[in-house]
Amino acid sequence: MKKLFELGNQYVKESSWKEFALVKICLCAMGIVIGGQIAPKYRRMATGAAAGVFILTYISLMAKFFRIAAEKDSERTM
Repeated sequence: MKKLFELGNQYVKESSWKEFALVKICLCAMGIVIGGQIAPKYRRMATGAAAGVFILTYISLMAKFFRIAAEKDSERTM
Protein backbone atom coordinates (compact mmCIF):
# COMPACT_ATOMS: atom_id res chain seq x y z
CA MET A 1 0.00 0.00 0.00
CA LYS A 2 2.91 2.33 0.77
CA LYS A 3 4.23 1.90 -2.78
CA LEU A 4 0.79 2.76 -4.17
CA PHE A 5 0.77 6.04 -2.22
CA GLU A 6 4.31 6.84 -3.36
CA LEU A 7 3.26 6.21 -6.95
CA GLY A 8 0.25 8.48 -6.47
CA ASN A 9 2.46 11.24 -5.07
CA GLN A 10 4.82 10.92 -8.03
CA TYR A 11 1.87 11.11 -10.44
CA VAL A 12 0.73 14.32 -8.75
CA LYS A 13 4.19 15.87 -9.03
CA GLU A 14 4.35 15.12 -12.75
CA SER A 15 0.80 16.24 -13.61
CA SER A 16 -0.67 19.58 -14.59
CA TRP A 17 -4.03 21.09 -13.68
CA LYS A 18 -5.31 20.02 -17.10
CA GLU A 19 -4.63 16.37 -16.35
CA PHE A 20 -6.42 16.69 -13.02
CA ALA A 21 -9.39 18.21 -14.86
CA LEU A 22 -9.48 15.12 -17.07
CA VAL A 23 -9.35 12.85 -14.02
CA LYS A 24 -12.29 14.75 -12.50
CA ILE A 25 -14.31 14.53 -15.70
CA CYS A 26 -13.61 10.81 -15.88
CA LEU A 27 -14.67 10.27 -12.26
CA CYS A 28 -17.80 12.36 -12.76
CA ALA A 29 -18.78 10.28 -15.77
CA MET A 30 -18.16 7.08 -13.80
CA GLY A 31 -20.31 8.41 -10.97
CA ILE A 32 -23.15 9.17 -13.36
CA VAL A 33 -22.97 5.66 -14.82
CA ILE A 34 -22.93 4.07 -11.37
CA GLY A 35 -25.70 6.37 -10.15
CA GLY A 36 -27.86 5.31 -13.06
CA GLN A 37 -27.64 1.72 -11.82
CA ILE A 38 -29.00 2.47 -8.33
CA ALA A 39 -32.47 1.08 -7.66
CA PRO A 40 -35.10 3.86 -7.50
CA LYS A 41 -35.91 3.19 -3.84
CA TYR A 42 -32.26 3.88 -2.84
CA ARG A 43 -31.62 6.90 -5.10
CA ARG A 44 -32.73 9.50 -2.58
CA MET A 45 -30.41 8.09 0.10
CA ALA A 46 -27.51 7.83 -2.37
CA THR A 47 -28.12 11.38 -3.59
CA GLY A 48 -28.14 12.69 -0.02
CA ALA A 49 -24.90 10.88 0.80
CA ALA A 50 -23.25 12.14 -2.40
CA ALA A 51 -24.39 15.70 -1.67
CA GLY A 52 -22.94 15.49 1.83
CA VAL A 53 -19.60 14.23 0.56
CA PHE A 54 -19.57 16.94 -2.12
CA ILE A 55 -20.26 19.72 0.38
CA LEU A 56 -17.59 18.55 2.83
CA THR A 57 -14.92 18.09 0.19
CA TYR A 58 -15.82 21.31 -1.64
CA ILE A 59 -15.53 23.36 1.55
CA SER A 60 -12.13 21.79 2.26
CA LEU A 61 -10.86 22.42 -1.27
CA MET A 62 -12.14 26.00 -1.41
CA ALA A 63 -10.68 26.80 2.01
CA LYS A 64 -7.25 25.77 0.72
CA PHE A 65 -7.78 27.69 -2.54
CA PHE A 66 -8.70 30.92 -0.71
CA ARG A 67 -5.79 30.48 1.73
CA ILE A 68 -3.37 30.19 -1.20
CA ALA A 69 -4.99 33.18 -2.94
CA ALA A 70 -4.65 35.27 0.22
CA GLU A 71 -0.98 34.29 0.57
CA LYS A 72 -0.30 35.25 -3.06
CA ASP A 73 -2.12 38.55 -2.56
CA SER A 74 -0.09 39.38 0.55
CA GLU A 75 3.15 38.56 -1.34
CA ARG A 76 2.24 41.05 -4.06
CA THR A 77 1.58 43.86 -1.59
CA MET A 78 4.99 43.48 0.06
